Amino acid sequence: MTLSKIIIVGAGPAGCVLALLLANAGINVELLEASDTLDDSPRASFYPWPAVRELERAGLLPEVRERGYVVADGVSWRRLDGSLIGRMDASKVPYDRRLHGLPLGKLLALTREHLDRRPNAKIHYLHKVTRLEQGQDKAKVYVDTPEGEKVFEADYIVGCDGANSTVRRALFGDEFPGYTWPEQIVATNVYYDISKFGWGQGAFIVDPENFALIALLQKDGLYRVSYGEKVGLTKEEYEARQPEKFRKILPGNPEPKDYKLVSLNPYKIHQRCAQSFKVGRFLLAADAAHLCNPFGGLGLTGGLVDVGNLFDCLNGVHQGLADDSILDRYSEVRRKMYKEIIDPVSTQNLKHLLQDPDVALKEDPLFQNMDTMQDPDAVAKMVSGINNIMHDFTQEYKQPNTNGSATSDIKAPISAEVKPVAVSD
Repeated sequence: MTLSKIIIVGAGPAGCVLALLLANAGINVELLEASDTLDDSPRASFYPWPAVRELERAGLLPEVRERGYVVADGVSWRRLDGSLIGRMDASKVPYDRRLHGLPLGKLLALTREHLDRRPNAKIHYLHKVTRLEQGQDKAKVYVDTPEGEKVFEADYIVGCDGANSTVRRALFGDEFPGYTWPEQIVATNVYYDISKFGWGQGAFIVDPENFALIALLQKDGLYRVSYGEKVGLTKEEYEARQPEKFRKILPGNPEPKDYKLVSLNPYKIHQRCAQSFKVGRFLLAADAAHLCNPFGGLGLTGGLVDVGNLFDCLNGVHQGLADDSILDRYSEVRRKMYKEIIDPVSTQNLKHLLQDPDVALKEDPLFQNMDTMQDPDAVAKMVSGINNIMHDFTQEYKQPNTNGSATSDIKAPISAEVKPVAVSD
């Protein structure tokens, strides 16, 4: 069947990239965004190869590199006092397979520029979905808008509306299987000259209380500093505690006069996955479908791979190369990737940081294996393990056999040589 229109609820990174992929393929798409603008809060901003591939397919990669940067060195792990535990040598990782850095707000601005140039794509702001309605041939959403309630209809409606997804809640209620970590994350963007301390472009601090990620966000010297905090405080209390946190975790023990704080946002962190990513003509992707802690970047990356896979499925239906059963496969495959890779690997990434570094050196296999991290060939193979979250749905399109009938040629997901290890947010 030819698709007349797809509606995407939520104009975050996953929703915007999916909209662009669909629009580029000639499929009409509308985005419904509850807020009055695109989100610019400090969140994950680094893209390993599976995410880079989707940005490339959407036509964004050249400008992502122009406005951001490609990470040139590996990550280090440090004690709270800054002393080195170990460092990864990423010099043999091919250029296009290296981490790409660009703040999420800038990626969203870039996707909007591209969407605004597509006559078959439209973003509606201040459009809050309130309820869903399934139909045999169409799906509907009822939406509060500045002009009153409106009804939007499409062949399929995709929930990309984040951790508190209205679409997921309408489908499953408050059920979102998994758990919330007892730790709290505060994500900040800050200008501070960390380069003079020899920490490189990315570093983790291993400490049960003051675990942290410190990474260069963009070429002008903006850094992402994400750190552990007490649970249950107000944003104002987190803001009041931030100067002391920076004195503890940043090299040089800076005072507020030594840096420029751009933004600060506290986040709860979760490991959760919806029961299904497809219910009738409603689909889920990215944070609306699954959540993981940010250490390792698997949340953003997993979400972008979700929408790349979903685009291939929808485009296969649109082109008559697949029937809608491929959307059930989308749900099956992406849930499997979460349960077998994204959840366990991201969980372990955080656990590596939540320990006494001296104990970690004696008991944690990651830190016992730091000699391997100095081998650039071994590192290149190891970081390619994240490719295991990818899957090529075009290999599941129906292809004519020798008798002229159609058959589904199902192939294994794209895989790498080793199990995935994600090391940078």
